[in-house]
Amino acid sequence: MGKYARIALNLFSLISIGLKQKGKNLYIHTTIYKFFITKSKVMNNAIYPCLTLKGKIKEAADFYINTFGEGKIGQTSPYVIQIELSGQKFMLLNEGPASFPNISISFMVISETAEESEAYWNKLIDGGKIMMPLDSYDWSTKYGWVEDKYGVSWQINTSSKADTPQKFCPTLMFTGLNAGKAENAIDFYTALFPKSGIVGKLKYNEGEGDNTEFIKHAQFKLNDFITMAMDSSAAHNADFNDAVSLVVECESQDEIDRYWDTMTSSGGKEVACGWLVDKFGISWQIIPKSLTELIKDPARAQRVMAALMKMKKLIIKDLESA
Repeated sequence: MGKYARIALNLFSLISIGLKQKGKNLYIHTTIYKFFITKSKVMNNAIYPCLTLKGKIKEAADFYINTFGEGKIGQTSPYVIQIELSGQKFMLLNEGPASFPNISISFMVISETAEESEAYWNKLIDGGKIMMPLDSYDWSTKYGWVEDKYGVSWQINTSSKADTPQKFCPTLMFTGLNAGKAENAIDFYTALFPKSGIVGKLKYNEGEGDNTEFIKHAQFKLNDFITMAMDSSAAHNADFNDAVSLVVECESQDEIDRYWDTMTSSGGKEVACGWLVDKFGISWQIIPKSLTELIKDPARAQRVMAALMKMKKLIIKDLESA
């Protein structure tokens, strides 16, 4: 069983798995608990991040809730934990990709006061690594960039919710061979997703140490989910990888097809079980929202999962007929 098949098994069913090998046959004993996808009454969670933190998801879930407050653990299994922070969904994955999070995808955290920023910072630097000190900068009265003890990067920014109403915003840094591709990526994503658009875009000025055609900072919406992006030609030695992916819940097969076919064309690639990598190297999980209904019944759930693990792009009608 490949790594993405194992991920799908864990993500889609919260299954307690016992595996034993006998000859050429692989026996999978499962106990279905609850499906991972839950409805949030707070905000649109049609897109949300998935973080691979092998062997550390329980302590990481507690750590992030304690750090940011206004959080809760949703559903849990030994393999995946769902948490909500200020109404936003995060998936913490215990196995799957062999890669580790890095600064190519960080999370901008919007704080309304300097005191709030300092409180987050003081917890995140415990065992972490300071990328930019918490200080006053031209763009913020209190800003800092830190990689926490799990390798996840956070940019703490004191700002107004009127400017950025979403608390946590994935920030894509296009560096290395991707440097200079942020603007192209923004145009690509906003053309693909509904309810999308560019909120603001700022390029480097002369004397700021980078190409003046590169994006210094941009903010855009994908289906009302606020995302940010930047270019950097500095030697960060950090490329996009599958340790941080973005999950997209789809209402229909047409929606799955549109995202899948567009993202896997022109340099993107199919992986397995709803996973793909787009032409910029960013990993996505394109899944049907209806999957929660398909696996409510434990007996049917095993058939659905068996069908799903044979797929690359997920086909709703084939899952429904399993």
